[in-house]
Amino acid sequence: MKLKNSFFYTLREEVKDEESKSGNLLVRSGMIKKVSNGIYMYMPLGLKVVRNIEAVIRDEMNKAGALELLMPCLIPEDIYIASGRRDNFGSNMFSLKDRYDRAYVLGPTHEELFAKAAFEHIKSYKDMPFNLYQIGTKYRDETRPRYGLIRVREFIMKDAYSFDVDEKGLDVSYQKMFDAYVNIFDRLGLSYKIVKASTGAMGGSLSEEFQAVTDIGEDVLVLCDNCDYASNLEVSECISNKVESEELLLPKELVFTPHAKTIKEISSYLGLSEDKFVKTLIYKIDDSFYAVMVPGNRDVNETKLLKLLNANECTLATALDVEAITGAQVGFAGPIDINIPIVMDENIKLMHNFIVGANTTDYHFKNVNCNDFEVTYVGDIKNVKEGDLCPKCGKPLVFKKGIEVGNTFKLGTKYAKSLNLQYLDKNNQLQYVVMGSYGIGIGRIMASVAEQYADDNGIAWPSIIAPFKVAIVVINTKDIDQVNFANQLYNDLRELNIDVVLDDRDERPGVKFNDMDLIGAPIRVTVGKKAVENIAEFKLRGTNVVKEYNRMEIIQKITESLM
Repeated sequence: MKLKNSFFYTLREEVKDEESKSGNLLVRSGMIKKVSNGIYMYMPLGLKVVRNIEAVIRDEMNKAGALELLMPCLIPEDIYIASGRRDNFGSNMFSLKDRYDRAYVLGPTHEELFAKAAFEHIKSYKDMPFNLYQIGTKYRDETRPRYGLIRVREFIMKDAYSFDVDEKGLDVSYQKMFDAYVNIFDRLGLSYKIVKASTGAMGGSLSEEFQAVTDIGEDVLVLCDNCDYASNLEVSECISNKVESEELLLPKELVFTPHAKTIKEISSYLGLSEDKFVKTLIYKIDDSFYAVMVPGNRDVNETKLLKLLNANECTLATALDVEAITGAQVGFAGPIDINIPIVMDENIKLMHNFIVGANTTDYHFKNVNCNDFEVTYVGDIKNVKEGDLCPKCGKPLVFKKGIEVGNTFKLGTKYAKSLNLQYLDKNNQLQYVVMGSYGIGIGRIMASVAEQYADDNGIAWPSIIAPFKVAIVVINTKDIDQVNFANQLYNDLRELNIDVVLDDRDERPGVKFNDMDLIGAPIRVTVGKKAVENIAEFKLRGTNVVKEYNRMEIIQKITESLM
């Protein structure tokens, strides 16, 4: 690509409405352009990066034996109704009707359609295993799109689905995809962690996430530096704290706590440690209300809560609902004599003589014990905290932030049963097909690499996905020797299938250098006054070392650097 007569632009100033480093740099480098909140154009340079990422993904997927196809984005809504997932997606799914008043959605994910495709092939156990994948566009009506390409409403995704006769076969298919993912993210140069995660709306028995480690990641990764334990916060096991047993269980006592609603306020008013408190939160879970109890110094883990109750959605009750249920203002809810089911964190079983709300404004009970109220559900429903003990080795846990760039699921027979995907086994009996699902977010990879490889001058892309491997900068475009040298080198590199950009614009050298650093070309060749001597300058991105070579030596250095 030669820039003089090409569509190429960069922005000098910071972008005000991009809150992430990657979003800012990708917009400034002319790679993406915001259309609306959570919707972006991929400009020519950005699309080159996307295609380079896709090439790595395709290579590894094909090596793993998967076959590529392409699914539609516009899908009849009744397909998701049949699988039971229409309600799960709720308002996150874009919906519309055609001219005949038939309901359609924009596909947020394609398990159902892949299962339908498999119908065309699967008749017998002999027809499996196989794996299908696509690279296409997905749509989700995110409540709060942000961070550039990290949280968007329209995104490019690679999704793959394996089909097997049983769980043993799924284990083999899953491992092939898992290994392919490791190869993909290693080749792309990402710093990442693999963590256990919630299966969520996807369902199934196992979910693992590939998380790019960055400071702006939306997910909290729970890690152990002493062993290989790694989990997403939403599913990380929390070991119950040992509580010193008290010799005497005291009778509960109603105490006046005027205007003290928070744990800190109550602790200060009563002069007691905050670890003596249990907070009760009123949740609306699916269509019912529950009183959810956790230790006062812990937060409710809503993912664990939903799993314990086998429910789909949960939200905190409104102030009006809380007052109707408890008879008190928000901040004074408690488990004693409350008329809704109680869900209690298992750690509270180890606590004695604790403090809870009294369901009366300005009052709490102290010296409460578990025999003072009736519990419906007990389980681990609290968030783990940094410094808690690792459930695997007992050492302190550490937190890091991550961006989910890939995930793998063992779906089992969830979709096969809902969509009646069956096969005849060796005994001529009908069995349900066992499926796996494997996703990669292309835009998220692009943003994550930009986050991890950003420097003061722009994005220092790994060469495998850089929009151009080499940038040739001509200092003086009116000097015929410089122009001829640059064009000859440009043609030589193109013949070697090396992606190269020639900056032949009539701009000051500083502008050209800044632009080439901003877009992140790994190698820069500067053609100046010594072109008449067949010499130019060679520089690797991110270094200050500049060396002079003749044209053939420069070609050799470039090929060596890109190996």
